[in-house]
Amino acid sequence: MQLTSLSFKEQLLEGIPDYLPEHKPYDPTINHAPKRKTILTKEEKKLALRNALRYFDKKHHEELLTEFKDELDTYGRIYMYRYRPDYNMYARPIDEYPAKSKQAAAIMLMIQNNLDYAVAQHPHELITYGGNGAVFQNWAQYRLTMKYLAEMTDEQTLVMYSGHPMGLFPSHKEAPRVVVTNGMMIPNYSQPDDWEKYNALGVTQYGQMTAGSYMYIGPQGIVHGTTITVLNGFRKIGKSPSGGLFVTSGLGGMSGAQPKAGNIAGCITVCAEVNPKITQVRLDQGWIDEKITDLDALVLRVKKAQKYNEVVSLAYLGNVVDVWEKFNKENIHIDLGSDQTSLHNPWAGGYYPMSLSFEKANSMMANNPEEFKIHVQNSLRRHASAINAHTKKGTYFFDYGNAFLLEASRAGADVMSENPSLGREFKYPSYVQDIMGPMCFDYGFGPFRWVCASGKEKDLLKTDEIACNMLENIMKDAPKEIQQQMADNIQWIKGAQENKLVVGSQARILYADAEGRMKIAEAFNQAIARGEIGYVILGRDHHDVSGTDSPYRETSNIYDGSSFTADMAIHNVIGDSFRGATWVSVHNGGGVGWGEVINGGFGMVLDGSMDTDRRLKQMLFWDVNNGISRRSWARNEGAIFAIKRAMQKEPELKVTLPNQVDDTLLETL
Repeated sequence: MQLTSLSFKEQLLEGIPDYLPEHKPYDPTINHAPKRKTILTKEEKKLALRNALRYFDKKHHEELLTEFKDELDTYGRIYMYRYRPDYNMYARPIDEYPAKSKQAAAIMLMIQNNLDYAVAQHPHELITYGGNGAVFQNWAQYRLTMKYLAEMTDEQTLVMYSGHPMGLFPSHKEAPRVVVTNGMMIPNYSQPDDWEKYNALGVTQYGQMTAGSYMYIGPQGIVHGTTITVLNGFRKIGKSPSGGLFVTSGLGGMSGAQPKAGNIAGCITVCAEVNPKITQVRLDQGWIDEKITDLDALVLRVKKAQKYNEVVSLAYLGNVVDVWEKFNKENIHIDLGSDQTSLHNPWAGGYYPMSLSFEKANSMMANNPEEFKIHVQNSLRRHASAINAHTKKGTYFFDYGNAFLLEASRAGADVMSENPSLGREFKYPSYVQDIMGPMCFDYGFGPFRWVCASGKEKDLLKTDEIACNMLENIMKDAPKEIQQQMADNIQWIKGAQENKLVVGSQARILYADAEGRMKIAEAFNQAIARGEIGYVILGRDHHDVSGTDSPYRETSNIYDGSSFTADMAIHNVIGDSFRGATWVSVHNGGGVGWGEVINGGFGMVLDGSMDTDRRLKQMLFWDVNNGISRRSWARNEGAIFAIKRAMQKEPELKVTLPNQVDDTLLETL
């Protein structure tokens, strides 16, 4: 037992202690992950326990065995709650971390930000968002990783194996400090139950996108993407957001950003959520304006908002299917509709069926998963039917990349196109197909983000100013094809501070192309060299131009058949690795589901040096143009324009361009 209290730095350097920390009681005030279903055989449970105990000295095995078995039986996973650290979990200024490498200290900062109680969805289970997007599988992995990072030099690389720190290996300064993989299964073992089984065994994890790659910045990231989506959604239907109604669901994890995005876009947002705890959290955080628990009251409130063209976000504490059906009955016109429940994880808390209470659903998904699946699929069919009723009246509905249409189709819901084609199987588009793909990704615009490692608000304000000035300068000579994208992001960055988007670290996001990302990063690096700001950590969402191969989301507007291949994401991570990234990651299973996507990301520390200036230009140019090249080969018009422009600017870039085929030739076949 621990006899003396240790400082924050001492606890990090301690790693897994030689003594047994005090047992930590289950905290009911924290939003916890639902119990996972029992899937292991008796012998597999023994293997899971054997796997967990290998982190600890044999003298503790007898006591820990009983404890870990209880966790496995009670929660379906071994989280090692006893080993949760005693210090508060949040991103500290980079200088507060005991580290021989500033790059490693930056990664420690980002890991703690992902697990900050204000940021993480289920912090005690080390899950950042999406119901299963984990940073680590257990607290022993966290402790050991932080110790390795504190000890490593710039001549070593830490290898992360689905949450497990494999170890420090000799490398060199140009190599990534950390290489992360999550859930990289043999293809035949990428079904949902495979995740349940092998995660329970303690040998893999679902890293989502930015959870398992230490680059989540709270809901701000998805606020920006949703704002751009909502703005362009209203443009598609030729209507101003003022007085327009956007209906969606999900307030947990990243989807809590939807009402804030609706407010920034300037419309009325109704977002349904079944979890009372997370609904209250979003209200307390200011991410929603009002909470309503009665459908009749919701109808009256929406009618009032429509009458007076209010900009307001309303959370309905209940099931979204009831909202769609009630609004249809009351003839409330919905302009934009979507859904952002975690349907990549439909059987373990990602989607709550309308036929069950929140509490009954949590119990059934763990104790009677087959019956729970029936309820979910029945609800999805009814959900789709209600949406269809509204789209017949003029609602523009889009899939927001959460596998709603995919799982609805598997449930037998009426969501398939009457005239399907490759990439257009569903009657409703993915938001990438109609909005983000052709308007942003094809031109190289994607989620560029940064974190001020000092933790100082003044540094964030300075970087906002630098980024805004740079975008305004670039826009002066930008071609008309990308003027709207530039204008939207200038408007975003100017309003970022007043919208109070910072949760956790002092971070920002905007959409920029390769030119914008390189020039903004270079300007940051110069400001660091002049001593105006501290270190800056660059990153991006995996949901980007090049980072992700996902046929129902990121690459859904690629129609040459290659949307089901994953070469681009793998190329992206390999290319970033030898062009200067501080850390890289590649995952199976982002926001659309385990086995449905391969995605990669990076982090890069700017320290003001000339060496960093060289690396950022090499890496960011590749990180974007890799994806534009693939999209241009698929004959995407915007991408062909963008890659030709890139080749004009960079003589050493030579990309194979497609020759167009006369459609009349094929009509004779």
